[in-house]
Amino acid sequence: MVNVNLVFGTVYGSAQFTAETLAKEITALGFHTRLMKPDELAGFIPKESDYLIIVCSTTGQGEVSEDIFPWYFHLKTTAPYLPKLKYSIVGLGDSSYDTFCGAAKQFDELLSELGAHAITPRLEIDATETMEPELEAIKWLTTWQAAAIANKA
Repeated sequence: MVNVNLVFGTVYGSAQFTAETLAKEITALGFHTRLMKPDELAGFIPKESDYLIIVCSTTGQGEVSEDIFPWYFHLKTTAPYLPKLKYSIVGLGDSSYDTFCGAAKQFDELLSELGAHAITPRLEIDATETMEPELEAIKWLTTWQAAAIANKA
């Protein structure tokens, strides 16, 4: 069975709820899913044999949310080489801001710098278009599942 680590960073809870919804749906698809809360991420380096999905919202001027920033900073400063890691990013944001999905873009850039490979294009969910980001994420799961099967670890 393929393992999926699902990590989230949230401000008001939308990214957490979206991640929880995705975890249930991914498990129903037959994957072993581990939903990791921000306070469980200290020192976490994803296994390259697992898939990684990051669901994150953007704060202020496009920053990574405060709850997940320590993990982001840890990855950035320790710079583990992860050439076999396959990941996907789900960003929640508001397109009326210039920094729309800035945290998702930062995570995408960082993981790419670490040698990891995105198996899907970054999903950017716009709060000006949907009040229920989890529904957009569920629709996206068809794309993710096809990519996960095609890129089996």
